[in-house]
Amino acid sequence: MPQGATQLGPLFRYRSSRLIAAYRPELQAIEAQRAAEAAEKVAEDEADGTPSPSPTPTPTTRPSPDSFKLIGDDAPRPDTSISLMRIDGDPSDVVRRMMAQIAAAIPDAGIELDDLSKYCTAEERRITSCQLVARGLTEGEREIRLTMTVDTGNLATRTAPPGSLTRPVMQLTAENVGDPRAAQLGRDTGKLKDVADIDTIPETSGLIWPKMDLDAPNSTPLVNGWTAPADATLLLSGYTPQFAAMTTERAVDADQTAEQYVLANSPKGTLTKDVVEDLNSVSTMYAVKTKDGSIARAVYILSARGNYTALFYSPPRA
Repeated sequence: MPQGATQLGPLFRYRSSRLIAAYRPELQAIEAQRAAEAAEKVAEDEADGTPSPSPTPTPTTRPSPDSFKLIGDDAPRPDTSISLMRIDGDPSDVVRRMMAQIAAAIPDAGIELDDLSKYCTAEERRITSCQLVARGLTEGEREIRLTMTVDTGNLATRTAPPGSLTRPVMQLTAENVGDPRAAQLGRDTGKLKDVADIDTIPETSGLIWPKMDLDAPNSTPLVNGWTAPADATLLLSGYTPQFAAMTTERAVDADQTAEQYVLANSPKGTLTKDVVEDLNSVSTMYAVKTKDGSIARAVYILSARGNYTALFYSPPRA
C-alpha cells in the first residue's frame, strides 16, 4: 500500500473460478471415496442388525468449514486479493507510488510513471477515472495480473461515493493468471525490490484532480442498485468499478448481506460458494454470472477484528 493511501477493511481474498475448477476433481474423488466407505459401513451395520443412527444437525452461527478441507494441507490458497483504499494524500503522488509498486512487482510491464494521461481519462484536464492493467512474471516466476483503478467521484455533481470523505477511491486487484496449480507451488517474498522514487520523476501530463463537495448519502444505490442496510457501517464505496465495503456488529448479518446480494443478481437463483479458512479468519465468497455476463461477487470475512463484507459488480472483460 503506497504512502498517502488508507486501506478500509481487510484484504479481501478468495479462490478464482479457475482455481476451484482445477482442484474440484481431486475434492470430488475424496468425497466419493468417503461416501462409498460410509455406505459400506451402513450396509455392514444393517447386516449385523444394528441400525445406523441418523445425524442430527446442530444449529451454529459459525461459518462453513473450508470448502477444500478434505484435501488437507494441500488445499489451495486464495489466488485473488482486493485492496480497497481511500487516497488521503496528494492523488498524483499516491497513484504514481502505486504504479511504481506495480512496476516493481512486474518488472517487464513497461509502466510509464511520468505521464498520468496514459492511464487516466479526463474532461477539460480534470481526471474522471484511472485504470492500469499489468500482466507478467514476478520475481518468484508467478504469472500475475495487477489491476489498479481510481474513482474520483461524479464530476458533474461534485459528489463523491459514500464513505469516501470526498477523496478519490483506489482499488487494487491482484490475480494469479498462470497455471492454477503451478501458482500454488511458488511463493514470493512479499517485499518489492527497486521501487522507483516518484519524487525524482516529474509528472508531465498537466492533469488535475477535481475536488468533490460532499459524499453521496449511504442510501445511494450502489453495485447494480444495491443499497446499504441500516444496521451496516459503510466503510468505502466506488462507482467505477462498482463496489461497497462495510462492517456489521453481527456475523450473521454480514454473511446474509453477502449471500442475498449475489442471489438478487442470479438469473436462476443459484450461486457459487467457496469458504477459505486462514489462521485468524474465515472468508466466504459468493459469486454468480448475470444475464449480460457481468460478475456479482461478495466476500464475507469473519475475524477477530470484526465482520466485514465487500460487494463487487464487474462487467465482462473487453
